[in-house]
Amino acid sequence: MIEILADANATIEMTAEQLKQQTDLLKAPFKPIQAGLGCLGAAIGVGIVGMKGAEAVGRNPDAATQILVQSIIGMALAEAVAFYALFL
Repeated sequence: MIEILADANATIEMTAEQLKQQTDLLKAPFKPIQAGLGCLGAAIGVGIVGMKGAEAVGRNPDAATQILVQSIIGMALAEAVAFYALFL
């Protein structure tokens, strides 16, 4: 009885390993698409932040320093999306 359970357990572990390998094979073709879309989204986000920052400085030049700080923080957060897309 113990031998039967041991064989069944070995079969389950091997099946789980094979399932993981098959899942990795299915995910592989989509990694470049994920990275490309993530970087594209980050580039669009940085462009919008820069555009709106320049627009805000044009409307209120006295607040240029505060706007610059907020723009840099916004660009950094948008660029973080690219790193998540590339490395996850």
